[in-house]
Amino acid sequence: MKNLIREIRMEMGLTQDEISESLEVSRQTIISLEKGRYNPSLILAFKIAKLFNRSIEEIFDPEEME
Repeated sequence: MKNLIREIRMEMGLTQDEISESLEVSRQTIISLEKGRYNPSLILAFKIAKLFNRSIEEIFDPEEME
């Protein structure tokens, strides 16, 4: 699934480590998410949306399946 995690993270000036700590996941999870190799659980998707202050639909695009 296509997502804008990397773009939003960089826009906000955050590192992968900072995001992983805030979301209580590993840095490897963030890397996999950013590369589209991993689709988050619903709970993680909500945590990401809350952290970025955006809706889930603004971050993830289920129509863009890779």
